[in-house]
Amino acid sequence: MITRFALFEGAVKPGHQDAFRAAVKDRLVPLWTQFPGATNVDVMFGDDRDEGAPEFPLMLAITYENEAGMESALASPFRSQSRDVTGEIVAEHFDGRIHHHVTELNRYPT
Repeated sequence: MITRFALFEGAVKPGHQDAFRAAVKDRLVPLWTQFPGATNVDVMFGDDRDEGAPEFPLMLAITYENEAGMESALASPFRSQSRDVTGEIVAEHFDGRIHHHVTELNRYPT
């Protein structure tokens, strides 16, 4: 299994936190959950961090069985739509950058 993260590094514009979170939940989550090959979509909103740590108001983690599944999602129309919607949301509510990381998922029961 692999997980592809989208890390929103920066800050939500002052007074926009509720609107930013609502836009992600209402406009992006419905697209992300339709990515072909995705087994899990985890959306995490940053609430607190260590002193001096960079701010990540949003972290998206989409898990796939394998790289072929991820590539299918990245080539899908849902991904294209989500990029357009993300651009609109970022322009209105967010100052920063978005970067992606692909990781090997290792899950251990507790």
